Order: sequence, then structure tokens, then C-alpha cells
Amino acid sequence: MTKVMTPVTGRLFVVACGLAALAGCNTEHGEASGPTEHATKIIEMDKSELARVHLKMGAGELKVRGGSKNLLEADFTYNIPSWKPEVKYEFASFRSRLDIEQPSGHSSSGDHRYEWDLRLNDTKPLSLEMEFGAGKANLTLGSMNLREVAVNMGVGELAMDLRGQPKSDYDVRIHGGIGQVTVELPKDVGIVADAKGGIGSVDVHGLRKKGDQYVNDAYENNPKVTIKLEVKGGIGHIVLNAE
Repeated sequence: MTKVMTPVTGRLFVVACGLAALAGCNTEHGEASGPTEHATKIIEMDKSELARVHLKMGAGELKVRGGSKNLLEADFTYNIPSWKPEVKYEFASFRSRLDIEQPSGHSSSGDHRYEWDLRLNDTKPLSLEMEFGAGKANLTLGSMNLREVAVNMGVGELAMDLRGQPKSDYDVRIHGGIGQVTVELPKDVGIVADAKGGIGSVDVHGLRKKGDQYVNDAYENNPKVTIKLEVKGGIGHIVLNAE
């Protein structure tokens, strides 16, 4: 195990706590929560060469996984009516685009519930981009035919599982704000990772330091497939596990 620790100063720790509190607060004159509602959405498979999927959630719980025979099978749970997710899909023969967004410009008062459970296709080449403001994200992506993954998160917890048998190289970029990032990596493909924490710690398992990066044995043996990973955290804890 490789562990890198940076000191947390009193002033920056207070700033971190303040930002976390702001990210989770409710606006005094916002929309009140009500009965829990559910919605579903299915986007059938198309014949495009690549699907670009863009997810944007302000605050809540996000789950993304594979296993769908369609391009998308989605279940949404929410108790603020105006927060019903907006789903937009555009087909093009080369590159289709799927956008799922939490409506902007709304605030809430009282307790709110906001959950997305998204299942994507495993065979369609996918480019995933996610903007996640606050909350918890659980991304099980290892079964998918990925081309790239980009995650920008604010405050919360991100768990990403890339374990699987990818057939082509792809890049993963995670830029975190405040919270914990955990990435599970496959052992049998090449891994080269650049992980840096601003204030906090970086724990690496199953990889070794090579210059400014972390690599595994498979990467040193000219693998057929390589995952390039970049993780940059602001304040929090980064864990990379390739064991």
C-alpha cells in the first residue's frame, strides 16, 4: 500500500466544513417537499457508432450501472414535483447524445428525496460525462463498452467500479471537491494513474509508484488494453484499489 498524507491546516478545514454545509442547506423560501413520486424513462437502442451521455445532478443520490438491453432504462424518485429530471435524446448516425439533468433554478425547504437509478447498455460504445454537485454517487461501469469517463463532483462521496474486461483503451478523469473518491480497478488490464489530493490523503493498493504516476504489472508488460486514470481531489480522501 502506498499512502501520501498532506497536512490540514485549521483555516482550510473550517473553509471545507463551511462549503460542505452550504452544499447541503435548503433555501428558506424554496419549494416545499411533498409526497414521493416515481418516474421511468426508456431510450431504445439506436444504430449510432457512439453515444455521448451527459448527467447533471445538483444534489441527491446517483446510481449508474450496465445491464440494459436498451440504451437507457431509468428510474427516478423525488418528492419535489419541479425536480422531475429532464431527459433529452438526439440521434445521429455517428454520435447520438443523451442528456439527463436536474432542473435548475429551484430551491427546497424541508427534507427532500432525489434519486436516479440509471441502467445503460453494455455493448454500445459510450462516452460518459457527469456533473455531480452534492450527495452520493455509485457508478458500476466495468461491464460497459467505455470510450471515456469524466466526473466533476462538488461535495459528497463517489464510488466508481471499473472492474471488468474492457476491449479497448479509455480515459477516466475525476475532479473532486470535498469528500471521498474510491475507484476499484481491474487487475488484468494495464493501469496508469495520476492521483493527487489537495488537502487530505491518497491511498493506493495494487499499484506502484513510477515517477509521478502509479502503474500495475500488466501496464509494464505491453497490455492489449490500458485504462488511463486521472484523479484530482480538493479536500478529502482518494482511494485507488487494483488488488
